[in-house]
Amino acid sequence: MQIEQIYTGCLAQGAYYITSNGEAAIIDPLREVQPYLDRLTRDGVKLKYIFETHFHADFVSGHLDLSKKTAAKIVYGPTANPTFDSIIATDNQVFEVGTIKIKVLHTPGHTMESSCYLLIDENGKEHALFSGDTLFIGDVGRPDLAQKAASMTQEQLAATLFHSLRDKVMTLPDAVIVYPAHGAGSACGKNMSKETVSTIGNQKQFNYALRTNMTEAEFVKEVTDGLLPPPAYFGMNVAMNKTGYESFDKVFNQGMKALSVDEFETVVETAGALILDTRTNKDFAKGFIPQSINIGIDGDFAPWVGALIADVKQPIVLITNQGSEEESVTRLSRVGFDNILGHLKGGFEAWKNNGEEVDSVNRITAEQFANEVKIGESKIIDVRKESEYAAEHIEDAYSKPLAYINDWVKDINPDEHFFMHCAGGYRSMIAASILQARGYRNFTEVEGGFNAISKTSLPKTDFICQSKILK
Repeated sequence: MQIEQIYTGCLAQGAYYITSNGEAAIIDPLREVQPYLDRLTRDGVKLKYIFETHFHADFVSGHLDLSKKTAAKIVYGPTANPTFDSIIATDNQVFEVGTIKIKVLHTPGHTMESSCYLLIDENGKEHALFSGDTLFIGDVGRPDLAQKAASMTQEQLAATLFHSLRDKVMTLPDAVIVYPAHGAGSACGKNMSKETVSTIGNQKQFNYALRTNMTEAEFVKEVTDGLLPPPAYFGMNVAMNKTGYESFDKVFNQGMKALSVDEFETVVETAGALILDTRTNKDFAKGFIPQSINIGIDGDFAPWVGALIADVKQPIVLITNQGSEEESVTRLSRVGFDNILGHLKGGFEAWKNNGEEVDSVNRITAEQFANEVKIGESKIIDVRKESEYAAEHIEDAYSKPLAYINDWVKDINPDEHFFMHCAGGYRSMIAASILQARGYRNFTEVEGGFNAISKTSLPKTDFICQSKILK
């Protein structure tokens, strides 16, 4: 028996590859399936089942393409109702893979079809739990993502999750290994650990949601407290996972179409395509195609694309560093952005060398910022998360998280100058590109963000003035 966790950092997502005696199972695969096919060939095994823990909201699973290319059966837990052929398992149903067994544990709460998969080894021992979004390391799945589809409130879903955990998960032996679908950084929970593997016993001891003396009312209150609104693209990804999607191969081939400068301009104009520049914030600041949006491939690329562009059907053309085209297309497809119409051949340099118009961002260093800003007079916008701002921020700065820019941008006075920063420059450059694309140029962005600013003599505080909390 072999278990391999295939962890994708940009999505904080774990897929699982399991083999036993010539057969294999894959749990919650990513959109691009070739790496799994390569593993199957390498190991000389046949894929028998593709297990889905639920209809994912934060990424598009590779279940359909993988099933078509291997003839493996797709398995969901009870109450799932996909529009494609699949096995809808009953609670406690057992599937054999080689000499091991995988038992379905229906654990509704995160969503109503959510299920965990209990691996029983060749000796009949309960060995590992693939817990999906039911149980994370240090947290449990948020109960608000499926409330519309389930016709239930988040409190009712949380109560359902409470009983799933107590009746199914916490009754397992302490030694059972926990393999969750996500880790820290995912929007599917709020308090996830950076660790991606644990045990039932460890989680009983350290996971706040598994306290043995916890009442249902306490669980509901703690699990629902402080939930941020889910990204807008989540519902679209659920629909794609439930009803089907274009093959990854077709999406990839279309996105890999190299466009000349003239072709690029034509596509932007005729298709209304968004220009997405995936270069680093440092490169982007020096020069870019006007109206481009910068979301660097070197950061949390896919989640920010999903949160800020939102509509997965939006036509997109890419500007990338040479050699990053494949990664950019692949990572966009993971979150359902399939309408990629190609990329500029030769990247930004080709555009510039062709004598086309170039734009740039007014960026200064932290030292320059410290010299220019006047605390109490200058306006400072901090685009980090509320929790980062609460921990420490520049005195008198306003909190306007990047995630809410589509809400707070309308409150900007175009005649009032402001300074803007994040933690290191990644998010503030995203904000800068969005603002400039909408006609705002009355700001200065700070290179290196708060990490660099904190090393200057500017006053900092963890005191929060409510008038500075603007979403």
